[in-house]
Amino acid sequence: MSDLFAPDGGWRVRLIDLSAPGEDNVVEEVAGFPTLMQANAFARRYVRDSVDRCRAPGLSARDVLEAWFAFGEDAEIVDGGEGAWRSAAELGDFADREGSDEERDWRALDPRRAEDAEFPE
Repeated sequence: MSDLFAPDGGWRVRLIDLSAPGEDNVVEEVAGFPTLMQANAFARRYVRDSVDRCRAPGLSARDVLEAWFAFGEDAEIVDGGEGAWRSAAELGDFADREGSDEERDWRALDPRRAEDAEFPE
């Protein structure tokens, strides 16, 4: 599927709880990304944040990855095909160094945020 042709409702990012037992460990799907690039950026930041939340002082990169695989959350682009970002491509780098605030700020890209802004409490 081309980035030019978003599925109905926009691109979706599936959030996966790695600590959940069983095969269906999907936490939720975030829909409404108008482009594949935006869905990819959200997924990348989401996983970056998850890896960094598994980081503790004194842990090696390997220890950080082990903690992430045990307790973290992954993200995948639904029907993204070859153009979809995949966490496996960057997990080593994420474990090696802590991400900046911007690299971890998936909330700024979350399409649900715009929905919440329309109806302030």
